[in-house]
Amino acid sequence: MAKITRTKSVPQNMRTIYDTIVGLTDHFCRDHLDDKYRELAQHMAAALCRKRTSPVTSGQPRTWACAIIYVLGQINFLSDRSTKPYMTTAELCTAFGVGQSTASAKARVISQMLNTHQLDPKWSLPSLLDANPLVWMAEVNGIVVDLPYATRGPGDRIP
Repeated sequence: MAKITRTKSVPQNMRTIYDTIVGLTDHFCRDHLDDKYRELAQHMAAALCRKRTSPVTSGQPRTWACAIIYVLGQINFLSDRSTKPYMTTAELCTAFGVGQSTASAKARVISQMLNTHQLDPKWSLPSLLDANPLVWMAEVNGIVVDLPYATRGPGDRIP
């Protein structure tokens, strides 16, 4: 499986906003989640700051920080009791002091802007990545192929 590369580079004019949002997400992840969520949140904040018309230039940084964790939680099943770490959406929003409807609206903006979805390999925790079936799929000439069963030619399986 190929390693997913991400960058934390941010345009100079967005640096202050990025630092503010990441300060909030870092603190939250340290207190409630883990370092893997912290890393993903930093990368997601950077991706949002690099957008040509960045949505994080308007609104409260704590709202965007909450929405980033909200989106990552949706992708990684944070509100599923069988996962570790576990936290409900209500607890997440309360910890940031943001209303659930506001966090949900901002999370929707982030999801649409970054084109995220549940089990998104780009934003999955490393612990969930190996069991993620989407990691093993590829589109070849418009057809989705299950890589473990792909062939190079007639009867030749790709090892």
